[in-house]
Amino acid sequence: MAPALTPRDLSGARVAVVGATGALGALVVAELERRGARLVVVGRDGDRLAALGTGVPVVADLGDATAVDAVAAAAREHLGGLDGLVNAAGVVAFGPLVDTPDEVVEELFLTNVVGPLFLLRRLLPLLEESQGFVLHLSAVVAERPMPGMAAYSASKAALSAVATALRTELRRSRVTVVDVRPPHTETGLADRPLSGTAPRLPEGLAPADVARRVVDALAAGETDVAAGDFG
Repeated sequence: MAPALTPRDLSGARVAVVGATGALGALVVAELERRGARLVVVGRDGDRLAALGTGVPVVADLGDATAVDAVAAAAREHLGGLDGLVNAAGVVAFGPLVDTPDEVVEELFLTNVVGPLFLLRRLLPLLEESQGFVLHLSAVVAERPMPGMAAYSASKAALSAVATALRTELRRSRVTVVDVRPPHTETGLADRPLSGTAPRLPEGLAPADVARRVVDALAAGETDVAAGDFG
């Protein structure tokens, strides 16, 4: 029998959203704000963060371990701590592995895996204080790796592995770890790969529906949201 879910009240929750200016991240920001969360919004472009019109903006590149220190500092200074982290940052690449440049493989793992680990190391003490949550946006390819997306699939599977390990590692700290693996979503990311060309993909889900499902999972206390859970 699956464990009973523990609902979470997001009203007043102090949440950092990384990748806040992305097509999906911005919608998650809007959904969290609608439900009363207090936000730190994190991205690479200060103008785009300002255009969100909400939250405490922090310009930071996930791949820079020292830059992400600013996220923890902003949460402490402006919100007095942190109740949750949503990692919506990510990059993609397509094509056979043999044709994928070394620097693209490196960037995939830096943004999709290494950067989130840097971030977690700095924010987990805050989340342990509040017995908060971590939510990673992985992808369906973590469950079903795809040819022509070997490195991307591996990076997303690695992110899901982080969530699985931390769920046990942080049990005593009562930090909830949520792994969300949405199916293909029409964010436009497939049109902006680091390299290669996207294969023909079926029509994806509407980003607003996915963002709502992500925040619904947080509110309901879900910890594992598979691609098949998106209806």
